[in-house]
Amino acid sequence: MKKTGIFYGSSTGMTAEVAEQIAKILAIDTADVRDVAKSSPADVAPYDVLLLGSSTWGSGELQDDWYDMLDGVEALDLTGKTIALFGCGDESMSDTFCGALGELYSRLLPTGARFIGAFDADGYDFDSTPAFVDGVYVGLMLDNVNKEELTAPRIKAWTDLIKKELA
Repeated sequence: MKKTGIFYGSSTGMTAEVAEQIAKILAIDTADVRDVAKSSPADVAPYDVLLLGSSTWGSGELQDDWYDMLDGVEALDLTGKTIALFGCGDESMSDTFCGALGELYSRLLPTGARFIGAFDADGYDFDSTPAFVDGVYVGLMLDNVNKEELTAPRIKAWTDLIKKELA
């Protein structure tokens, strides 16, 4: 697989755990799994593939540590890089479930990166999400609180999809 880095923002540790699980399945070295609170936009440079994860807070906002990082990353030319998104949310927030993924997607779309990893949200019960763009869910959406039984199988299916789309 191409040089892959995982960057995540996590307040409670749940998104960090998901990042670690993804890294294990995709055989990504732990040194390439990075908390955005301890990263800078320049840290994305060595990677061909960026797996970006965020929990969703408030009215669909990014995890707090993402804001400074994203301000810098969205100013970069990421042409030639591939991005896949994953995140944790609460489906009971029925109009903002995993909204952080929608913000990552919309802000990074102008960078020239190619997006992969659109994933189905069947099995969840919510009304709408900012992560539904142009007829697809822009990444892996997880609710490890209300639907924990879906987390492991979804991570496995999504990482299989990522492998296929990168092949």
